[in-house]
Amino acid sequence: MRRFAILLGGLLGLGGLVVGLAPAWWSGGHESIAEAAAARLPDDVPAFFRRGGKHLAHFSVDPDRWKNRETGFLRRSEEGNHFLDAEDLDGKPLPATNRFDAMKMVYTDLKKEPNKVGLLPYAIVENYERLMIGFYDHRKAPENEAVPMKCLVYGGTLAHYTGDAAMPLHTTRDFDGRLQPDRTVKQKGIHSKIDAFPEKNKITPVEICRGLEAKKIENVWEHVTKFIAESHEQVEKCYELDAKGAFANPTDESRAFILARCRAGAQLTLDLWYTAWLRSENLPPHW
Repeated sequence: MRRFAILLGGLLGLGGLVVGLAPAWWSGGHESIAEAAAARLPDDVPAFFRRGGKHLAHFSVDPDRWKNRETGFLRRSEEGNHFLDAEDLDGKPLPATNRFDAMKMVYTDLKKEPNKVGLLPYAIVENYERLMIGFYDHRKAPENEAVPMKCLVYGGTLAHYTGDAAMPLHTTRDFDGRLQPDRTVKQKGIHSKIDAFPEKNKITPVEICRGLEAKKIENVWEHVTKFIAESHEQVEKCYELDAKGAFANPTDESRAFILARCRAGAQLTLDLWYTAWLRSENLPPHW
């Protein structure tokens, strides 16, 4: 029994490792989405943030850096932030409160591991709120040189998760192929093909940001969960294009599809950044 327990623990650990290793885009894709969003920020957003595209782009890759194999504690706590396997919710809505209520629901009601189901919408909203707090501090102490730095870090971190949400395979348990009745996996490798596409095919921030306009979001939680649901609707299209070989050998259709997903990610990022700035004006004092 002891040997079995050790073996089972190893297998479970390996399963977590596989999930944790799946990025949404190569670093260049995340950077391009963040930089594109920064380029379309309205003039009323602080200049340090509007001009911080390169900084925001760099920080947008940090959540993948936190999955370094030598960071055992951090890696494990981070892995569920990057996805939400919609099918594993069994039709139940996630609680619009906090990640701990969601973890309790998934574990108690669904009998599943929260880190295997995913916590992506909470990562997005939590980092939106961090940025909103940072912007509030800037309004109260615009001369404080520390505040712009933390706003850029929070904004970049948020951009990572919004970029993840725009990648359809981060909304499904079929994130890297589909399990067949004979236990083989059909179209394994699709994830890495899509991850690499923006960088390999030179989808630029200029191309991504063209025509985007910032909009205030009225209900952030509803907006984010709706965005993830709409991204999930694109999973089938991913598999159709991959079956045609259109990610390995790009076509006009596959390039347009990936560009549209990058633009969707940039739009969500832009809107959340802008909403964080607007809402920061009316926050109550921290203490």
